[in-house]
Order: sequence, then structure tokens, then C-alpha cells
Amino acid sequence: MELLQLDIVTPEGGIFSGKVKSVVLPGIEGEFGVFPGHSDVLTLLNAGVIEIEKENGHKELVAVNSGYVKVDNKEVDVLADGAVAIAGDGDSKIADAINNAKILLEQAKSDKIISASLMVKIEHFAKNV
Repeated sequence: MELLQLDIVTPEGGIFSGKVKSVVLPGIEGEFGVFPGHSDVLTLLNAGVIEIEKENGHKELVAVNSGYVKVDNKEVDVLADGAVAIAGDGDSKIADAINNAKILLEQAKSDKIISASLMVKIEHFAKNV
């Protein structure tokens, strides 16, 4: 099975690095999915949620406030101004991550409707972890 190498970094350090089946990114012109063999793309990212499908089929979310992404047929490199991984070993850690993501997205988005829809996506994901 072909996989992509995904790296998400911020000025403070790495948020995610690993092999993935696919990734959905909040591009400046809308969300777009990337699979192995994707054509080359360099674009801006809006504030939103990066959806990661890992090699084992599990999904993970990372909230970003803005940034850039470079895609080629084997790699996806994200440089985000700020990012929060929605993950943790227990309910309290996931709740903390969701709260941090909410703060990050509210600071980045002036549109409350978009912020609310992103939080629904994050909370739905957290309930299914």
C-alpha cells in the first residue's frame, strides 16, 4: 500500500510526522484531499481542521489557524502559524486539546459561523475516538 509522508510544523516545533493513507486540508479555495500520487501543489491554508487518515485506518485531527502546504506525489509538508493536535491518552487530555483548538480557531476566524462548524467537526471526532 502506498503512503504519504505528512509533516506538520509550527514555529514552535513539530505537531505531526508520519506515514498516512490520506489527508484533507483546509485550502484557501476550500478543502481538498491528498492521496499518494497527487499532483504537485503549493497553496495557502485557511484556519480549519486537517483530517489525517493514518496507516492503521485511525483518524486524527489537527486544528490550524493559517499556513502553507506543499504537496507532491509522496509528501505533504504543512507550515502552520499555529496548530493544535486533537489527541490525548484520556478524556481530560482530549478535552484540553479541544479547548485549545477552539481558542486557536476563534482567534483566527472572525466568522463565527465557520468557527462553530469547525468546532462541531472537532467535537464529533472526539466523541468517536
